[in-house]
Amino acid sequence: MFGKWLSGKTTSGGTPRKISGRADLGPSAHVDAFARDNLPPADQWPHLFLDRPEFQYPDHINAAVEFTDRIVEKGLGELISAARANGRLSATTEIAKAMPGADVVLVCVGTPSREDGSLNLDHVKRACAEVGSAIASTGKFTTVVMRSTMLPGSVLDELAPVIEQAAGGKAGEKFGVAYNPEFLREGTAVDDFNNAEYTVIGAGCERAGDSLKALYDGVGGELMVTSIPIAEMLKYVNNSFHALKVAFANEVGRICKRENVDSHAVMKLMVRDTKLNLSPYYLSPGFAFGGSCLPKDVRAIVSRSRQHNLELPVLQNIIRSNDVHVEDAIHLIERFKQRKVGFLGLSFKAGTDDLRESPILRVIGTLVGKGYAVLLHDPNIDMERVLGANRRFVEDEVPYLPERLRADLREVVESSDVIVVGNRAPIYREIGNLMREGQVVVDLVDGVKRESVTRGEYHGLAW
Repeated sequence: MFGKWLSGKTTSGGTPRKISGRADLGPSAHVDAFARDNLPPADQWPHLFLDRPEFQYPDHINAAVEFTDRIVEKGLGELISAARANGRLSATTEIAKAMPGADVVLVCVGTPSREDGSLNLDHVKRACAEVGSAIASTGKFTTVVMRSTMLPGSVLDELAPVIEQAAGGKAGEKFGVAYNPEFLREGTAVDDFNNAEYTVIGAGCERAGDSLKALYDGVGGELMVTSIPIAEMLKYVNNSFHALKVAFANEVGRICKRENVDSHAVMKLMVRDTKLNLSPYYLSPGFAFGGSCLPKDVRAIVSRSRQHNLELPVLQNIIRSNDVHVEDAIHLIERFKQRKVGFLGLSFKAGTDDLRESPILRVIGTLVGKGYAVLLHDPNIDMERVLGANRRFVEDEVPYLPERLRADLREVVESSDVIVVGNRAPIYREIGNLMREGQVVVDLVDGVKRESVTRGEYHGLAW
């Protein structure tokens, strides 16, 4: 497919004067795009991605650029025609023609999967070696930007060294490196680019970041500058979440069909809730879910699916995923090889006294069973006021709780070598102020202000 054209409005002149894009057209093919300097007002900035191995020569490439009526991507053909007519887009297989004067090089080479599913960077490495060789002879600071999907560590650990060796200089000094993931859908790529929520720049140095800020000035939504590993991971997180949403909706559809329920009506109502269902809520790494609703309801729908002999791998493995997270918390605490452990926050949610299926109790129970000296604190738990189902749960499931519960937070902290924070009660936010040297705080909920831990060590469960 002759494929993805990224474009947008420009708002000002100035650098970068020239953009050189390395596309997957063959062993040594490059796409040139010139903009801004001494040009008419540009309606679009061209970034071209071609993935046609049969394009092995310049005349093939340029011929493909000419045949815009054959491009199956809404709006792309018109953009290419306009850029070609204005002399802002050309193609060449000679790197020497593409690189001189380039401020930014966009490497858009494919990253296919190997047979075992791992990422294959061979094509990108070859492209980076060519770009590095060209940088060696230009004498100009050029920012090399990776666009292809690649795992964290790819740019800094595998690709930057290739460029350094070929260029004869260090990243951040002779040239810059960056990662700029694209979040486009086939069929709506142009519109997705022009109306993006944000554009993400993973910059290896300040100069690289500045080059891309100039490139994206006025286009692509809010500009978000971050580290290269975060930008690399973000692309996989986004795509994995999209895949998860598709799989989840399809599993809902299958069980709804067996229940004679309109699955589309269910999902239309589900996505109407933008406070909990489609929102940042529940989408921050923390501790396992618990309480009287989520575990019970997941088990119930999984049980019903099995009555229908349905295989629903996403729904049926939610509880297992939660269990693994609890096990990881136990392993993290045990890693410090300290036997005195204080737990702060027992209810599954701060501001309540509900202990039913609170995941922290499973952690506590495991350590108590292994002979750890455990003390407990929760500002909302007073055994004299624990009544009804909550009290029956304590008596039946956590009979060790009353004798280990303390009302004095300072007593628990001072008596413990490892302090585990299990909910986000405000009283624990600056627990570091009570710590001494040699102590460890294990934050399961991202509820501790890390700056408060000036003595001892801070460790997060999944961060």
